[in-house]
This record gives sequence, C-alpha cells and structure tokens, in this order.
Amino acid sequence: MATGVFSESRAKIKERTLRTDRWWLQPLITFIVLFSFIIYATFRAFENKYYFLEPLVSPLYSPCLSTACVEGSSLLGQPFNNEYFGIGISPALFILIFPLGFRMTCYYYRKSYYRAFWMSPPACAVAEPHAKYTGETRAPLILQNSHRWFFYAGLVFNVLLTWDAIIAFRNENKEWGHMSVGTLVLLFSATMLWLYSLSCHTCRHTIGGRLKHFSKHPIRYKTWTWVSALNHKHPTFAWISLFGVAFADIYVRQVASGAWTNFYLF
Repeated sequence: MATGVFSESRAKIKERTLRTDRWWLQPLITFIVLFSFIIYATFRAFENKYYFLEPLVSPLYSPCLSTACVEGSSLLGQPFNNEYFGIGISPALFILIFPLGFRMTCYYYRKSYYRAFWMSPPACAVAEPHAKYTGETRAPLILQNSHRWFFYAGLVFNVLLTWDAIIAFRNENKEWGHMSVGTLVLLFSATMLWLYSLSCHTCRHTIGGRLKHFSKHPIRYKTWTWVSALNHKHPTFAWISLFGVAFADIYVRQVASGAWTNFYLF
C-alpha cells in the first residue's frame, strides 16, 4: 500500500497551489528587472560608444582590451586586434563573459532566475510545471559548477573597477586631487561589487569552509566570521550592485554623449 505523498488516503489536489496571497508577484518583479537588465546590457555592448570620457570609464567596458577602444580608455593595453575578430566588434564583448558568468552561476541568482524564468518552482508551496527534475547534474546546468572560477575572475575585475574609481579622482586634464559626481558613482559601484563578492557563499567557503580546527587558524577564522556576517546580506548586495553597475554605465554614457554634465565637488 502506498504511503507518504502517494498515499491513497491523501487528498487529490489538481491546483498548483492553495496559496491565496500574491505569490506570483516576487518572481514577476524578478523577471522584469533581470530581463530589463539583459536588454540594456546587450544594447550597451553593441552600441560600442559613449563609454569613456576622461577620467570616467563605464564598468561594462572596463578593462577595454580591444584595438577599437577609445584612446585613453585602455589601462592594460590592447591585446585583442579587431581585424582578427571582425571589424566593428564591441570591446565590451571581450570582457563581459566574466562578470556575467559570475552572476549567472551565483547561488542566489540561480534561485532567482530559476523561479522567475523557468518556474522551477516559481514560489514556495507552488508546484512547478515540469514533469521531471534533473537538477544541475546534466548539461547545460552542470556548468553552474564553474561558479568558483568565475568568482576568482570577478575579484580581478573588482580590483580593476576600483582602480577606475581611484582614477576618477582626477579631472579632465589628468590632474589629481579632484572629486566629481562621477567619482562618487564609480566608488559606489565598486564598493557594492566588493560587498557582493565578499558576501558570496564561495568566498565564505574558500576562507574557512575546509578548516577542521578554527583554533589553529585564528586569522582565517576571524575573517570567516566577518564574511559570514556579510553572507546574510548577500541577496541585498546582489541587487544593489546590479543597479550600481547599471547606473554607473548610464551615468558615464550620458556624460560621454554630452547629455549630462559631470559636476566637480572640488
């Protein structure tokens, strides 16, 4: 005789859920925000202009590694020759794969877009429409296991974007000791990216996840406690950093196109 969820004595419920609240609202908002960001980032990647105006550079185009980069925007040289990859290819396409891969494989973002885009499941106590579930053991979702390596790459980009924010303390004539609204925008974006990365589950595991005796590693243990405290706010940092990067790009674009003025505080 069947028992548990397959027991014949259990009620046969055809509805996907008995919840009466607006459970669909959160996945819908998540879908709208993420889809809007995807559309905007794609547009900006292929727009291929308005991403640099001394001393500001868009985080979507940094580091600019293509020979097609605007003069002055390349901090690490121009190793990628556009003639080999096709004339007119956007410099952003050479580097976006790494920050995009970090977010796409992020544990929190997985939950968010699994629910919003695939309805797997869309909310707690709501049945998903899929007939079977194989998890992340098969292609293509098995690629989610690359998150650790994208995390390390993301730290490199955080350093580069932090340097971009430091350079923003110069003025148009490359003179140090100045601060503009753009400086604050890039500083905020870089800070949120660091908080997002440091609060990551992979960061927490990398620092203290494999330790058997915390008492023998007091420095790593102390660092692990700090990261663990940040980990509780990882979803918050994930969203704020996403909006921070988007706004930083919008700000640089508007300034570079001449639509906005980058006012200096001193």
